Amino acid sequence: MSKLSDLQFEHVKMIAKLISYAHKKGYRLTWGDAYRDPRVFGMMGTTRGYGHPHSNHKLRLAVDFNLFKLVDGKWEYCRETSDHKKLGRYWEKMGGTWGGTWGDGNHYSLEYNGRK
Repeated sequence: MSKLSDLQFEHVKMIAKLISYAHKKGYRLTWGDAYRDPRVFGMMGTTRGYGHPHSNHKLRLAVDFNLFKLVDGKWEYCRETSDHKKLGRYWEKMGGTWGGTWGDGNHYSLEYNGRK
């Protein structure tokens, strides 16, 4: 198993590639959830506020993006998991886990200890 810090460094590199790919495909992205600080959201295995108690956001191994595409000259927010499919498939080809496989289309993570 890889060290957590090695996976965190890899995740950041992969996110940079995903952002570049999205822009090349004509999309715009803004940050959704990135790091969920355990001081606010609880330590791994607990929940405070929202989110899964074992969220990889708490480990800096998951990012949610808000996706936008140009429609009739205006940037439109893409709400559906299916809107992220092109980016999700690219993310999976890089070795990541895409939340679209369980209905959370804007979630891009790396698996760690069996968690996505």
